[in-house]
Amino acid sequence: MTGLRETALPPRRDTDAKELRHAFAEFATGVTVVTVGGPSPRGMTANSFTSVSLTPPLLLVCVHNDAVMQQALHPAPHFGVSVLGAAQEAVARHFADDSRPAGLQQFDPVGWSPGATTSVPLIGGALACFECEKWRVYDGGDHTILVGAVVGWTRPPAANAGSTGPGTARDALLYFRGRFQGHAYAAEGPPR
Repeated sequence: MTGLRETALPPRRDTDAKELRHAFAEFATGVTVVTVGGPSPRGMTANSFTSVSLTPPLLLVCVHNDAVMQQALHPAPHFGVSVLGAAQEAVARHFADDSRPAGLQQFDPVGWSPGATTSVPLIGGALACFECEKWRVYDGGDHTILVGAVVGWTRPPAANAGSTGPGTARDALLYFRGRFQGHAYAAEGPPR
């Protein structure tokens, strides 16, 4: 796409932020844990994640500007994204809890390993894990949009086998209408 240019935002409409949040919540999302390593390791539950491009391989995550993770991501050259399965709701809740310990200790209650390429913490049992090099950072209002160049990824072989029923590790953990939910895809054939 060419010819895109930066334009001013339209005039702000008086909106009820709570009602707008409810409207946004009508879109089901997957649930991830975004991580950084280095001297101040950090993890954060995030549902603002999407693939961007296969060539080059890019993904994006959005992080609230007031989040502690924002300060951890700023100096970090790399970050990780672990896509959680339905059986990992406790992991999602752990990394959403502001009272968890800081540093590497926050990873003690969950299974994790350092990424093979960047050494960022990656969550064990995740449906997929991505290691990224920070590629671009954009202002997104009260969030920062972080685009990562994917430099490594893992996907367990069992992910190709299909689902064995709701709530299994191979089903996706979703966030819909402010609640975690599991989702199993119909076994109508192999995934594309």
